[in-house]
Amino acid sequence: MSLLPIVVVLLDGVADRTHGALGGRSGVEAANTPNLDALCARGSCGVIYAVGPGRAPSSEVAHWSLLGYRPDEFPGRAVFEALGRGQDVDEEHVFAYAALRPAERRPDGWWLTGRPDPAADADDAAQLVARCDGITVDGLRFSLEHVWRGEAVLRVAGGADDRVTDSDAFFRDRHPLLRPQPLVPEASRTARAAEEWTREVMRRLDGERFNVITLKWWGRPRHVPTFEERHGLRGTFIAESAFLRGLARAVGLDAVEAKETDDPTADLRGRLASIRERLDAGDTFVFAHQKSADAAGHTKDPLRKRAMLERMDAALGELPIDRAIVCVTGDHATPASPEVIHSGDPVPFVVAGPGVRADRVREFGESTCADGILGHLRGPDMMPVLLNAADRPLFLGSRPTPFDGADGYPAIVDPLL
Repeated sequence: MSLLPIVVVLLDGVADRTHGALGGRSGVEAANTPNLDALCARGSCGVIYAVGPGRAPSSEVAHWSLLGYRPDEFPGRAVFEALGRGQDVDEEHVFAYAALRPAERRPDGWWLTGRPDPAADADDAAQLVARCDGITVDGLRFSLEHVWRGEAVLRVAGGADDRVTDSDAFFRDRHPLLRPQPLVPEASRTARAAEEWTREVMRRLDGERFNVITLKWWGRPRHVPTFEERHGLRGTFIAESAFLRGLARAVGLDAVEAKETDDPTADLRGRLASIRERLDAGDTFVFAHQKSADAAGHTKDPLRKRAMLERMDAALGELPIDRAIVCVTGDHATPASPEVIHSGDPVPFVVAGPGVRADRVREFGESTCADGILGHLRGPDMMPVLLNAADRPLFLGSRPTPFDGADGYPAIVDPLL
């Protein structure tokens, strides 16, 4: 018997909230999406929450969960950023993502006021980052490798601990530059060193237009089962973002860079062409990511998001549902209003392909897919649902491969002697 391969097309930030400008519907519910609707009519539907209802995940946390990996296995986004840019990583170093920023002194602290322009400030930003490379504090050496627009991967050697809070004020209009804090007592040395490193950076950049480097996404590499060891599948991850390609490499998937342009229909068609090529080459798992819907949501214009989803749908009549189990979903909701980054709203989820039963859902959307046969899923449910549809189900707690942790849980071996 020939087992079916699995294809996931992930439309980043596809889900939304309802908007008066769209007649009380979300962007995807209001959009004209005949191809997504036809997919629903042929398949099984539900909604998915990457980390749980009401919880708004970052993309890296959402993808980690959807691919069947546990929170305690998560190495931190900075590790993905390094891997995605071809840097070597090892468990002896701690990583953080560093960002050159302008900051002004106010009575209650240093407040970030912007970021370098990728074009106009690129050379100056790289030189300023280089000025701060190689600082040693309390035996910990802080090394910076510039990647773009004043952003860099920070590598800390000398026995650092990654359990440190960010100094980057992610909501820079709400908080000033933050003091790094240890999450556990063992991380106190690293947190103190990170604070002193930040102060030394500010001394070196004093008088410059960009005068501070923030730190976020701390982590360190962790050994985890490969995707093949965990799920019995080998394949490819197609994406533009470096951190997503790094995530793929962290779990042993081949990473393929696919640029995104101002033509989302052509971009998605290109991804579908790559999917067909990888299936022809024998891949049993292909994952394609596109950020267009997420970017439209961040404009905070519901009409723009609806239009973007219609443009993307135009490419989705070419899904290989005749030869693979195909899933179309998203990682989280990116509301076109209000001013939130992501939200914990339900994300439409549809699976179609040979042998997949059709339920009563006929339209792709949050409220419509919620009525589907798959019901309400969480991130860790995605791979078992797809493995089952592909005739590769977990049977009575058995593991899909002989490796420890193959089903997402460590094996407990305690023989009777």
